[in-house]
Amino acid sequence: MRKSLLALLLVGWTGIGQAQVALREDYPQRYTVVAGDTLWSIASRYLRDPWQWPALWQANAGLADPDLIYPGDSLTLTRVDGQPRLNLARTASRGTIKLSPEVRRTPLAEAIPSIPLQAVESFLLSNRILDRADAFDRAPYVVAGDAERVLSGTGDRIFARGRFDPEPSTYGIFRRGKTYTDPGSGEVLGINADEIGGGEVVAVEGDIATLRLLRTTQEVRLGDRLFGSEPRTLDPAFVPSPPSRAVEGLIIDVPRGVNQVGALDVVTLNKGRRDGLAQGNVLAVMKTGETVRDRVAGGEVKMPDERAGLLMVFRTYDKLSYGLVLSASRSLAVMDKVRNP
Repeated sequence: MRKSLLALLLVGWTGIGQAQVALREDYPQRYTVVAGDTLWSIASRYLRDPWQWPALWQANAGLADPDLIYPGDSLTLTRVDGQPRLNLARTASRGTIKLSPEVRRTPLAEAIPSIPLQAVESFLLSNRILDRADAFDRAPYVVAGDAERVLSGTGDRIFARGRFDPEPSTYGIFRRGKTYTDPGSGEVLGINADEIGGGEVVAVEGDIATLRLLRTTQEVRLGDRLFGSEPRTLDPAFVPSPPSRAVEGLIIDVPRGVNQVGALDVVTLNKGRRDGLAQGNVLAVMKTGETVRDRVAGGEVKMPDERAGLLMVFRTYDKLSYGLVLSASRSLAVMDKVRNP
């Protein structure tokens, strides 16, 4: 039975459990979980800030698995010492155990996830950030195709030149993408590498390796670079949390190239691990207030920045991060600000 991306938001998080939370005015007194729900969508029914979900949870000692919520379960809002809490009433049937030469568990209904995993999993398979400016130039590169082809595809042989370690035997093939620089300081933050395929090393002679292309998303060209595989799965122990210290950053790119950014879109931030960001950190997205002419006092005056959305950091690098937009009250865009929620 799989865990959710945010460890189902019911991991013991005592800090937020003691915090004050703001309920929506139209919250339901009782809600029955249905198929297709996510913990985020349920939290959005109760809270102005859905990432504060654990503060509402009141553990039920009678549950065998208090960290899982399933379709059919009923949530009831109560007050404990004046603070809002959610209690869960569990349906009787939750799964079966089949006995055979081995014991295996087959759930009748999977626990609901916090957010759809597929929203970011496909993205993680095709993008990589290189922290060092020279990392791309130092990587092995495609020097020739079979029979002197300049373009190659799945099943073809290619030849690459460079330093190859005994492990790994498979490599991702990447093409150089955008070089990210900080809008304020001009510092190079990283290079985006777009994966276009993968190959298996079948022979190495000196600094020349022969590879068979196992998969391609577009034609492999001479000069494309090779990198060993890196972990591409999401950490199943995400816990929603504010950053450990104050963060003032910007959305500097939308890797998928869309102009209007909304819920479940991926964005690139100009802040990373060195700035205190970690996987699971939640940030508010702020739209810069307009500058208008004061018709009474004269001159121009800037309106306050307005909160327009919420995102969660799901992959961090030293100087950059990827974030998933969880909610947006209006279209977001490059150069929108991000800060602690």
